[in-house]
Amino acid sequence: MTTTHTLEFAGAQLVYDVHGPLPAADGRAPLFLIGQPMSADGFATLTTYLTDRTVITYDPRGLGRSTRQDGRVDHTPTGQAEDLHAIIETLGAGPVEMFASSGGAITALALVTAHPGDVTTLVAHEPPLTRVVPDAAAAERAANGWTQAYQAKGWGAGMAAFIAMTSWQGEFTEEYFAQPPADPAQFGMPTEDDGKRDDPLLSDRSRAVADYQPDLTALLAAPTRVVIAVGEETGEAFTGRTAVATAALLGQEATVFPSHHGGFAGGEYGYPGQPEAFAAKLREVLG
Repeated sequence: MTTTHTLEFAGAQLVYDVHGPLPAADGRAPLFLIGQPMSADGFATLTTYLTDRTVITYDPRGLGRSTRQDGRVDHTPTGQAEDLHAIIETLGAGPVEMFASSGGAITALALVTAHPGDVTTLVAHEPPLTRVVPDAAAAERAANGWTQAYQAKGWGAGMAAFIAMTSWQGEFTEEYFAQPPADPAQFGMPTEDDGKRDDPLLSDRSRAVADYQPDLTALLAAPTRVVIAVGEETGEAFTGRTAVATAALLGQEATVFPSHHGGFAGGEYGYPGQPEAFAAKLREVLG
């Protein structure tokens, strides 16, 4: 049983889904799944492997079904953390367990920093924190490359450059920057420019997410058990390196999960992972 709810704010409407009974029949905390800039539909497959849990999914402010009229188009971890806090309070089921992917993992770290009593266990999967890797300046330059490609030539060029950046193994050296621009046709993407420049990933609207500086003191002091996760197939790609570096800053080793950066997904985005194995690993880590 899934029910959909809308939380009204001044200037925004947050839509979230409750999969299962609330409170849960076994009394266990709800499991909140979040991503960024991904909306709830990215967890459609994973949710089917977690039917023993009451699962919460949502669309971040300004994405998917969640609308905004606050005069802003940017996405910030601290702002989204406050939205999550409001939903958790509205659920009225006490603190939640949380699985957070990519930019959602950064938002989740901001949530634990601001509201440590909201989350009992956080599994933060491959947070793309640019500032934690040794080659932070080069990584920022590489990220600027796909933003510039998007602004100059549109979605296909921007996404091709994004894939080239996020699939590069190891630090961003001059060899990386000497490559010719990525060809969108090589990835089956459109080469024509549709004129739009509002993509939440490729524009600079979500730049504050990757630029976020985690408050290590607050995270280490929080009662929340924080687990940094990394995909076994990610290797030395950017989000694999950021996950390992973030884990080290928190005094731990990254916990290895099946598959790649989107390993929890089925066919939602055309690059399926291993969602059944991923769900089993998540269940094991949560305990």
